[in-house]
Amino acid sequence: MAKKILIQGGRVINPKTNLDSTMDVLISGSKIESVAPKIQRTKDYTLIDASNYLISPGFIDIHCHLREPGEEYKETIITGTAAAAAGGFTTICAMPNTIPAMDNRSVIEFINNKSKEETSVDIYPIGAVTKGRKGEELTEMADMAKAGVIGFSDDGNPVFDPNIMRQALAYSSSLNLPIINHCEVPELSKGAHMNESWVSTLLGIKGMPNSAEDIMVARDISLSKLTGGHIHIAHVSTKGSIDLIRKAKDEGVNITCEVTPHHLTLTDKSVLGINNDTGNYSPITTNSYNTMAKVNPPLRSFEDKNAMIEGILDGTIDIIATDHAPHSQVEKMCTMNEAAFGISVLETALPSLISLTETTKIPIPLLIEKLTIAPAKFLNLDIGSIEPEKVADLTIFDPTEEWEIQPNNFLSKGKNTPLEGDILKGKIKTTIKKGVPIYTNGK
Repeated sequence: MAKKILIQGGRVINPKTNLDSTMDVLISGSKIESVAPKIQRTKDYTLIDASNYLISPGFIDIHCHLREPGEEYKETIITGTAAAAAGGFTTICAMPNTIPAMDNRSVIEFINNKSKEETSVDIYPIGAVTKGRKGEELTEMADMAKAGVIGFSDDGNPVFDPNIMRQALAYSSSLNLPIINHCEVPELSKGAHMNESWVSTLLGIKGMPNSAEDIMVARDISLSKLTGGHIHIAHVSTKGSIDLIRKAKDEGVNITCEVTPHHLTLTDKSVLGINNDTGNYSPITTNSYNTMAKVNPPLRSFEDKNAMIEGILDGTIDIIATDHAPHSQVEKMCTMNEAAFGISVLETALPSLISLTETTKIPIPLLIEKLTIAPAKFLNLDIGSIEPEKVADLTIFDPTEEWEIQPNNFLSKGKNTPLEGDILKGKIKTTIKKGVPIYTNGK
């Protein structure tokens, strides 16, 4: 029988119970045995000294791309879950834009079997809304629900046909599962490679207007009202979307939404090679046309970023999700027009978010809530809390440790991040899954 693990002297933050205090945590087997101010250590306990560290429930990511099957040169289930563990995540949800798409039970079962055999992080698959993610014909949702999907999405593509979306919301409501939409009007976003703003004009790059997102968010809210189905807005990025979602929630619409760390912390000026946006005009330099900052939805304006922060503070935004999108080097070391959309996020999520505690009014406990109990509720899973008899999924991190973002050290195959060379605070020390340390001090 494995030794019990005693985590000693850490600041335990458990949003579910509003606990924020220096505590010891005793783990027995796969579960938490005790949480108390002082637990006596015996020689049979394995000790983890968490002095000056924070102990939170294991992070939960409801939106990431593992690329397997079909694009293993970008990421695999093994490398993606290793990156998740390094980022403090103990549970992740895999998006269906694989090759073939996760649009039938057999592909879902492949993901389930692969994750059980090869990983220590829990993976919950998300099924496609339409066959081949083409937006033309609904998938066999009920069959995939039986196989364990936690929702449906054509992410990477929007569900652009309003009648298909209406049917999807109506059908999924009978399964009590959400439709997760990538809100983007194709006619407005076609050929765009970044946000439409003075930055795109300066660089001569076709931009995507905010209205491309806002219009589809408004449509989905209307269809949710009509059907009663649960619509979840993925990676919200515009002030207009936040205003619409806030109003819809006040009206009782069955809607939730998520935001990424990069839409909370970066603006379209990152395409200019500037991550610390002060709102001031900046010229083109040798760092401009930064393809590492090309992502969809695009990094938006300073005003939009502040709207995301306000959405976290007032509860409009339910969840923080990474939208981890790994790519190969060749897909980013090219022109802006040729570059793939996406940022590798799992291993930089925590330090990105810790920076918000220094520049905004967002406290660490609120960030942890959006990374733990909030996504657990969304998934309807009994995880995301530090309490006796609960599964021992825990993340231990130092919120003050500074480190330089060096993508070559990522465990993910995706080294694509605009944060390369930045020095940020917040370092994962240990990630524990079901009572077993799966990541400790870089390994």
